[in-house]
Amino acid sequence: MYFSLEAVKRLQELTNKMLTAKNPHARPSTSLCLNPLLPMEFKQLCKQKGGSASVARLADGRADVVLSCVLVDVGGAQGGGMGRGGFSRTPATLVLRDVPTNSDQALDTLSPFVLPSAPNPDFLIFETRVSPDVPNLDVLLHADCEGLEVTCELSRFSPAESPQSSEQAFFMVLVNVEGESFSASLILKSLTAEHSTLRQSILGLPLTSAGTVNSETVMVVFSHESSVSGSLREEVQLPCGFRQQDLGQSDVLISWRVQHRGQGRRVLEMKTRLQDTQGTAVIQAERGGASVREEQVSEGNASLTLRALTVEDEGTYICSITIGPLHAQQVIQLSVIKLPEVSLSVDRLVLKSQTTLVCYSSKFFPLDAEIQWFTRGPADSEPVEFSGKTSLSGHRRHGDGTYSISSQLNVPPTISVGTVIICRVSHPALDAPLSISVTVESPESASYWGVLGFLLITGLFFFQVMK
Repeated sequence: MYFSLEAVKRLQELTNKMLTAKNPHARPSTSLCLNPLLPMEFKQLCKQKGGSASVARLADGRADVVLSCVLVDVGGAQGGGMGRGGFSRTPATLVLRDVPTNSDQALDTLSPFVLPSAPNPDFLIFETRVSPDVPNLDVLLHADCEGLEVTCELSRFSPAESPQSSEQAFFMVLVNVEGESFSASLILKSLTAEHSTLRQSILGLPLTSAGTVNSETVMVVFSHESSVSGSLREEVQLPCGFRQQDLGQSDVLISWRVQHRGQGRRVLEMKTRLQDTQGTAVIQAERGGASVREEQVSEGNASLTLRALTVEDEGTYICSITIGPLHAQQVIQLSVIKLPEVSLSVDRLVLKSQTTLVCYSSKFFPLDAEIQWFTRGPADSEPVEFSGKTSLSGHRRHGDGTYSISSQLNVPPTISVGTVIICRVSHPALDAPLSISVTVESPESASYWGVLGFLLITGLFFFQVMK
């Protein structure tokens, strides 16, 4: 069920009029569905179970995000398809309530989630709300319409030193939008359902009258970048943030680790209190120039800054946040880059016999680099790839971890004067290949420039002597 942008705007205008006429601090709910001025598109929604609340959320600039997920369980719980390693994967639905919308452009394709008309204990439907200030949360609103792949996995979570209960459970939810700046780990705590005898058939948890597992989000760890690139010797920041229920003066442990080529090491660890105003954080930085801004931790910012990047800094970084018994993390890939420096062995090319021209691609990282040769004759409009003999040197590694490579081109003396010879270097760190060129000159012009150069030098010499 979708609504036109015009209908949503009229709904919000109607809501504002009702608030002005009544209590400006109240939110209309069922009264919206009873209003005769309500756009016809919403009448059908109002007749459905929970429809009046959905209409009120749309009017308030909020919407529901419905994610198709899988519940991953160890040991193959009943009802799920067995996967490799003895894991079961059971289809599930996660409903994020009241996600704020940021613009009118986002409203015309929103479809509110309508609860099932008849509860089914075999269905796995989780309902929760997420802190509205989690960055880029609204990306989830239009992921399906824009063809973006969203992955969502749920699994059981056991907080440290928390007793197990048949009436309550914790779940870890991993949500990632491919190609977009959103990744989050959510910890859900199921809520008791009053006056309900329904039980979810797989989890054994109490269900609401609509057949959903009602829950609250007690902690979120998120990153608005899944991969980051940083230039060699420069500074880079790896974003990581968190939100949690009000836990007062709880301790928070921020840990950053990196893994690369099967090796792992600690980068930084900080232990502080959420509302610490005394500056008593304990920080252990294993990597010089690594820091987390202590004053921003209370705002939920645990981003890591690395100064003076080296090639050894490249790898998979894990941001782990522990608050009391709760623990969640995010993974960010760091790539270190260094743009190649491209040069030729000569500034001018005069052909009297076969000549070897060398193109150098120097001090680049990572390793992958490609050198191609092209020519453009005096009558050509576009360069064409050179068909002559070329050779490529082996990679040379420098002390800072960067690489250099060169390519040799044998230029025959029969090539036309005025032909432009182009060396083109491609590298992953470049948005477009780098090119450098030299133009073939005639021997006569070379003699002319040689004589001119001799005269200039001689003139300068006599000028200095006569001063």
